[in-house]
Amino acid sequence: MAAVSAGLALGTVCATATAQSSVIIYGIIDTGVEYVNHTNAAGQGKLRTLPLTGLSPSRIGFRGTEDLGGGLRAFFNLESGFVPTTGGMGQGNRLFGRQSNVGLSDPLYGTITLGRQYNMTAISMIAADVMGPANHGLSNMDSYLPNTRSDNALGYMNKLGNTTVGATYSFGRDTSTAGGPAATSCAGENAGDAQACRQWTALLKYDTTSWGVATAYDTLRGGAGAGNLLTSSNYKDNRASFNGWFKIGDLKIGGGLIARHQQRAVSINSNLYYVGASYQWTPVWLLEGQLVHMDVKDSGDDSTLGTARLIYALSKRTNLYASYAYIKNRGNAAIAVSSGNTVGVGQNQASVMAGIRHTF
Repeated sequence: MAAVSAGLALGTVCATATAQSSVIIYGIIDTGVEYVNHTNAAGQGKLRTLPLTGLSPSRIGFRGTEDLGGGLRAFFNLESGFVPTTGGMGQGNRLFGRQSNVGLSDPLYGTITLGRQYNMTAISMIAADVMGPANHGLSNMDSYLPNTRSDNALGYMNKLGNTTVGATYSFGRDTSTAGGPAATSCAGENAGDAQACRQWTALLKYDTTSWGVATAYDTLRGGAGAGNLLTSSNYKDNRASFNGWFKIGDLKIGGGLIARHQQRAVSINSNLYYVGASYQWTPVWLLEGQLVHMDVKDSGDDSTLGTARLIYALSKRTNLYASYAYIKNRGNAAIAVSSGNTVGVGQNQASVMAGIRHTF
């Protein structure tokens, strides 16, 4: 989402081997302090530093290109996520858990990428999701969204005028056994089960300078011992995403829908709706807000999250920020207001945080 565009845009030239090739190093360090109430059934709160993300997940990356002539380029991406409060590694303790891939790019025929890479669900939401991968964002409602990457993947993308098409296919979507949404132990590539842990995503989007629309489809198959209850290759987790955005002067509005079908022993259907706005109040002040609603079909266990955020630019590379969020849980819903937190069943929860982000 916003994390993808930040990773591609930010960087400083580290070395230039020849006139036709280059290597770039870039990164983000982002952390802060947060207070959250109702973190357990007794309604107690806590004060903590931000371990995962404030505005953007912390990372360090290396990107290289080589001009092969005739417009054809070879490239690689190596990007490592880390926890700034402890120095630990992210994405299931992978060395290059955010990206690890190599490929070829041609201005006419498009780009082919092999390795661990962002899939089309991530790319489809970059423009429309105002909050992006922030602590008070969509990831609280669906923990897969900040982990929309695929191991062992083959990807293709091409832009034809204002239209972009793309797809990925993974032979084993997640090799890490560390557990959690970023590491679901589904390596696949199993001769005895040809469908185990396969994943494919597809993208179609259209963008102009002032508006755009996008749609994507994402299907994950399970496998023996895999996380998120996808313990069989007969089980699937499908998401269809539809979104759009437009700009009027310094105001940008974006929103969309993610329709999810969890095809397991007991199937679950849900719709995730979101709408947000971003206003460049002055050259250094940015005001943003977003409203998100999770509707679980045939259930009263729904949740609604509202967020307001203010960002101050100390420079082009350093930002201070403050954010407030409130989530209302109904029935037996227990979705926390921010990443990595917990909440009592059916309890509402509020969070306020402040922090600093530096890019290089």
